Amino acid sequence: MRFHSPQKLKSIADLIGSEFVGPEDFEVLGTNEIHMVKPGDIVFVNHPKYYDKALNSAATIILIDKKVDCPEGKALLVSNDPFRDFNKINTHFTRIYNFTEELHDVEIGEGTKIHSSAVIGNNVKIGKNSLIFPNVVIGDRTEIGDNVIIQSGTVLGGDAFYYRKLNGNFDRLISVGNVVVENNVEIGNNCTIDRGVTDSTVIGEGSVLDNQIQIGHDTVIGKKCLIASQVGIAGCCIIGDEVTLWGQVGIASGNTIEGGSVLLGKTGVNRDLKKGTYIGMFAEDFKGYLKKEVKLRNLK
Repeated sequence: MRFHSPQKLKSIADLIGSEFVGPEDFEVLGTNEIHMVKPGDIVFVNHPKYYDKALNSAATIILIDKKVDCPEGKALLVSNDPFRDFNKINTHFTRIYNFTEELHDVEIGEGTKIHSSAVIGNNVKIGKNSLIFPNVVIGDRTEIGDNVIIQSGTVLGGDAFYYRKLNGNFDRLISVGNVVVENNVEIGNNCTIDRGVTDSTVIGEGSVLDNQIQIGHDTVIGKKCLIASQVGIAGCCIIGDEVTLWGQVGIASGNTIEGGSVLLGKTGVNRDLKKGTYIGMFAEDFKGYLKKEVKLRNLK
């Protein structure tokens, strides 16, 4: 998430009531998760296991639960609860409406048709010649391109599934990102596409999604992908261009699928995959799988 205008380190520290390390006027441009950070971003870390990753990331402001040596050219915000204060910063600069207020500010392009039963949040942009079917829900800040079809019951921009356990309960990391649907995309019935926590969940140009598909927060789907029914993609995944995912494929969070790959039905993914054709619970190479099956059947 980028702030509307640059902030200063001291003003952010004052907002959350934290100590800071660095010049008072150190520039702060926004917030982001560790896999998406850019210079000027705040990233949070609350476990020693991940200190080095956060401190050595592209982020230049680290919201951390312990004072440590600050890398050159960076700054620290020292908090007793970085998770809580990350939420506080994000919701200060991005107001969460959750359909409780109809402020709208919606842009709709020429030739676009939207069924009267569709529900549209605030600050939404929809391009030209798109078609929104009955009972579609489009959350705040969603951006939809030209010539897009979204069929009935689909929800764009639900909350990310991102929690921590606190005092025996689950505490949500509040989602202030959005969903971006590029031109010429088709999305089937009853799909759910979560908005990014601090960035965008993206459906690339020309991709086609079947019915009942779940796409997690901050995942980026490439161009001209084909995704069949009941596929589940967790958050923070990168799916390259022209990837085909057949029915009930499941992809764990944070994995990358190289462009041009084909994942056959019910394939499970728990690691990055190079271009290829895969099958099975642990995404085996398809040709290797067939050879193994032949050998097994020839055993006496």
